[in-house]
Amino acid sequence: MLVTTCLMSLVIVLCWNNSIVFSLVFLLFFGAIEVLYFSASLVKFREGAWVPIMLSLFFMIMMCVWHYGTIKKYEFDVENKVSISWLLNLGPSLGIVRVRGIGLIHTELMSGIPAIFSHFVTNLPAFHQVLVFLCIKSVPIPHIRPEERFWVGRVGPKQYRLYRVVVRYGYRDVPKDDIEFEKDLVCSIAEFIRCGDSDDQNGSLDGATDHACERLSSISKGLPFQEDDDSEVNGSDSSILSTGKETYQNAVGPKAKRVRFVLPKDAQIDGEVRSELQELTDAREAGMSFITGRAHMKAKSGSGLVKKIAINYIYEFLRRNSRGSVTAANIPHASTLEVGMVCQV
Repeated sequence: MLVTTCLMSLVIVLCWNNSIVFSLVFLLFFGAIEVLYFSASLVKFREGAWVPIMLSLFFMIMMCVWHYGTIKKYEFDVENKVSISWLLNLGPSLGIVRVRGIGLIHTELMSGIPAIFSHFVTNLPAFHQVLVFLCIKSVPIPHIRPEERFWVGRVGPKQYRLYRVVVRYGYRDVPKDDIEFEKDLVCSIAEFIRCGDSDDQNGSLDGATDHACERLSSISKGLPFQEDDDSEVNGSDSSILSTGKETYQNAVGPKAKRVRFVLPKDAQIDGEVRSELQELTDAREAGMSFITGRAHMKAKSGSGLVKKIAINYIYEFLRRNSRGSVTAANIPHASTLEVGMVCQV
């Protein structure tokens, strides 16, 4: 409890942006109570107070091991990410068979190509015609405005059909269901394509790796899409839905069915851009697959006994029983493919 009180005082200042005086008053008041409780437990250690002390020590060890293992996994991902120059040398087909559909590759990295991609295509040289490197981040603020939630960028030339999307959530934001998430994701990419990768967009992040430059742009406007249903409905049953990034025309029926995006014919769009948008909508109609990595952490040979126990047993046990990114993003299990990798840390 004392650790929680200390962390709460930091949250008051850093996240809630309250005054330091209020944080100190909170820390002194509740900290004094918990220090008294802790000192009483030390005095009565042999009379049974060892139970809460051992429980606190156990949970502290679990948190430290989880934090240590998470940092080591991220360092492994950074050290083993694939350079973009390697990807560009493969050509537009990436040296593999491109099949219909959209492939979402989940990664914790905001730049570079994750090692899971090279590991996957090495063992199975086939992938979707549109590839999206998806990064889901939690930020230390309550809510993210809809127009600032998606950051979209391009990896490599246009003909590669590779995109990077960073989705940001506040700690009080509730992730949407899989259908709404797919809609927002596709329309954010479509708006990025329509903007034509302009250099004068506001709110962009620049990052260069090897011979390619990735630009992540905040998508605040949307390309009008017509959302067509396979079932027949009357014109009076249609309604316009706006999410702050895109505008859809949704046919409201008695039961939700498969949705198909249709490009508006009267839109003033360049021919090359329209071709890329049409390919995106065709891939969306073919279906989306979510590819995520299943890292198996192993301590390197020669590591100490404490590190081997912490990584090989404790962290692996916690990882197997923790909620994964698929659950957090509300991705249906039927569309999920896990790629196993052994991480030597």
